[in-house]
Amino acid sequence: MTEDGTGRLDDQAFAQWLARQAGAALTALRAEQGFADPAALKNAGDKSSHDLMSTALARWRPDDAVLSEEQADSRRAWAGDPAAGQRPDRLDADRVWIIDPLDGTREFSEAGRDDWAVHVALWQRSAGPDGALVAGAVGMPARTGADGEPLVLGTRLPMPPPADGPLRIAVSRSRPPAFVSELVAGLGARAVPMGSAGVKVCAVVTGEADAYVHAGGQYEWDSAAPVAVALGAGLHACRIDGSPLRYNRDDPRLPDLLVCRPEHADTLLAAIDRYR
Repeated sequence: MTEDGTGRLDDQAFAQWLARQAGAALTALRAEQGFADPAALKNAGDKSSHDLMSTALARWRPDDAVLSEEQADSRRAWAGDPAAGQRPDRLDADRVWIIDPLDGTREFSEAGRDDWAVHVALWQRSAGPDGALVAGAVGMPARTGADGEPLVLGTRLPMPPPADGPLRIAVSRSRPPAFVSELVAGLGARAVPMGSAGVKVCAVVTGEADAYVHAGGQYEWDSAAPVAVALGAGLHACRIDGSPLRYNRDDPRLPDLLVCRPEHADTLLAAIDRYR
């Protein structure tokens, strides 16, 4: 792992380390608890992974803010204007870790499924006019990488080579957006159903799919880490109307997403506009 001048892991290496640690804990929990009670397994997975990640962030990145699916924002009154209500503390931070301790709880709770993930991303205000994702990792603990270890994808991967044949579009296996069937048919594409949003985005990164289209409702933690990984590989990522993805907003809802090879972006955006 790379270290910075202070001897600690740099942010990207830390994101990958954290995803790996949480993934190992989830794998052990799955083996110990079993699948007889899926709801209990989902709840235990969310909690154990969140607790591990929160503890690590508090220890190793104590000055940074955190946005997690499993934790309510800490909030305070707007300075100088009590009538304006309260705002999340993270909105005043320069660095915010956006985490999803367990993406794909349904798949995690089903025996034999490997399409669930752990998301870790770092957003930095000073990295751009609207801030930017500066580090990210997606851990897929039930899958194995080329090194024989549980798979963790970071932001320093090459773009996969283009594939021949019809476009392959990763879609939700359980909650596909209503227009996606028309989109797939209209483009002469092939739908590739998968679980976890992180797994679907990473399928584009690894070349298993050419695009991922979602419009059924998501939050920042669903896409931040996968988008950081995709952008690092040179892929295109945006809202389905073509507008930029913006993170660390007051309302963390970020309901739609397109990730694709850059050469397909214009075609897909035009088709999405036609069919949705």
